[in-house]
Amino acid sequence: MLLLDHLVVIAPSLAEGVAHVRDRLGLEMPFGGAHPEMGTHNHLLRLGDGAFLEVIAADPAAPAPAGPRWFGLDDAETLRADWEAGRRLRAWVARTEALPELLARHGDLLGTAASVSRGDRRWTFAVRPDGGLPAGGAAPCPIDWGPRGCPATAMPDLGARLATFTVEHPDPDAIGALHASLGLADPPRLRPGPALRLEAVIDTPSGPRVLS
Repeated sequence: MLLLDHLVVIAPSLAEGVAHVRDRLGLEMPFGGAHPEMGTHNHLLRLGDGAFLEVIAADPAAPAPAGPRWFGLDDAETLRADWEAGRRLRAWVARTEALPELLARHGDLLGTAASVSRGDRRWTFAVRPDGGLPAGGAAPCPIDWGPRGCPATAMPDLGARLATFTVEHPDPDAIGALHASLGLADPPRLRPGPALRLEAVIDTPSGPRVLS
C-alpha cells in the first residue's frame, strides 16, 4: 500500500523555491537540512500529521553525488524551463513499508532503492537510473521512512493543511489505472488537461491558497 507523504517544489535554488511558497501561501518555510548522498538541501512545511511540503534544490556547496540526483535535479535546463513555465510543484512522494516488493513489481517505472539521510534521520528512497521523475511526475516517488515514520509531526505547525491534491494530465484514465496498479490508497484527484500539471489547495491561517 502507498500513502501520500509529501509534495515537492523542485527549485533552481532554495531561495527561489522558498520565495515561491511565501508568495503563494503567505508562509515562511523552515529550513530542513542537507542530503549528502544526493548533494541537495531543502525547506519543509508541515501540512498535517502525516503530510508535508518540501522545497528541494541542488546544494551548490555540496560535493557532486556518486550517482544521479533525485527529482531530476541534474537536468538544470529542463528544471529552469519548467520553473519559468510555472510548473513548480513538480513531484510527490508516497510512503510504503513494502518498498522491496513494490520495486520488484514496478522497478522499471520507479527505479531502485537508495539509502538517504538528513541529519540523524536515514531512510530508503527509490531513484530512477536517470534521476528523473516516475511517469514525468504523474506517478509518485516511493519512500520507506523506516521505524521512525513520517517526520511531519516533528515539524513546526504553522497552521497549513493540505485540502486537495490534483494531477492534471491529457489521459487521466491511464494515470488513474497506473495509480491503481501501484496500490495507492489515497490517490490524487485527476482531471484532463493539455499537459501534466500538479496542483495543491492548501488551507492556511489566511485562507485557502493554490500552489502549482
